[in-house]
Amino acid sequence: MPFYDLLNKYPKKFISNYIRSADEKQIAGSLEKDNLEITDFLNLLSPKARPFIEKMAQKSKKLTEQHFGKVIVLYIPFYISNFCTNSCLYCGFRRQNRILRKVLSLKEIEDNAKKITETGIKHLLVLTGEDRRKTPLEYLIKSVKILKKYFSFIGIEMFPMETKEYSALKDAGVDGLTIYQETYDEKTYKKVHLSGKKANFKYRLDTPDRSALAGFSSINVGPLYGLAEPVSEAFYAGLHAYYLQKQYPDVDVSLSLPRINEAEGACKKLFEVNDVTFVQIILAYRLFLHRVGITLSTRESAGMRDNLISLGITRMSAGSQTGVGQYAEKKRQPKQFNINDTRTVAEIAKTICKKGYEPVFKDWEMLR
Repeated sequence: MPFYDLLNKYPKKFISNYIRSADEKQIAGSLEKDNLEITDFLNLLSPKARPFIEKMAQKSKKLTEQHFGKVIVLYIPFYISNFCTNSCLYCGFRRQNRILRKVLSLKEIEDNAKKITETGIKHLLVLTGEDRRKTPLEYLIKSVKILKKYFSFIGIEMFPMETKEYSALKDAGVDGLTIYQETYDEKTYKKVHLSGKKANFKYRLDTPDRSALAGFSSINVGPLYGLAEPVSEAFYAGLHAYYLQKQYPDVDVSLSLPRINEAEGACKKLFEVNDVTFVQIILAYRLFLHRVGITLSTRESAGMRDNLISLGITRMSAGSQTGVGQYAEKKRQPKQFNINDTRTVAEIAKTICKKGYEPVFKDWEMLR
């Protein structure tokens, strides 16, 4: 069954009605289970589960250490272009914004790679705006081949592609895909994606499947929290990860939880996702999906990130810059969004150690 069909089996009305009917006895029962069903996941996402958060946290910590150990993988994002043909109301790179646009040359990519390696991080996420004309497949392949000389793991966060294109990028050295659906609410999706190829909800939804079929070893998905009602968004994202794990058992599946942050010329968040709700979502993810990776970005404050280290997080960005080529070029560049945790990689790694965890700079390396 395609994920779109599974998604439509659980309309928002079903979710709201189920959560309204959930009671503390059901929630307590779900919390006692070793393996949760989909309805148990909904129980733990319910606002009525708030009194159980401490117990959820204890179980989440235990499960995370059981499946991942006491380690936090660090990665660094690297923007190589900010040209975009889409009109996404929440993004600083949307095509209507009059900002300085740039595509890095291959030399600039290598200069930035050398600078990033000074941090010790070997796990790289390469990002572009969504404009195929400015960053065609041939350019991306050349870029990846350069970067693979410096990094053991390369993930990409770019415009959705066909399976054969992902296969070509895999052959060049790409290991994983990050792709945000932004919102799983199809009506809201249409309202915030006004034009461009990204306006095709279903094509984007099927993107993780195409990358898995191309042989990518890692897939990271999630919504942009703040665009739609958060409990249903959390449920749909968890359902997506559940589907991907079942469909592609050899793929490392992760969930991200980005909350809308300030971006130049972008809309404000439409739904508030407070810190308690945010933490509850993370805990529910871990209790429902024991083996799923959970990624936390520098959109969150240093204090929030530090406090979440022991509650289910397995991967964190560090030393992030959201402007094009800003590791080697310190001149001010337009940002896709502002970051809140501005600490250096060394500072974040030190904090992780103080928490009793080990910062991992090199996740794993594919044998080719």
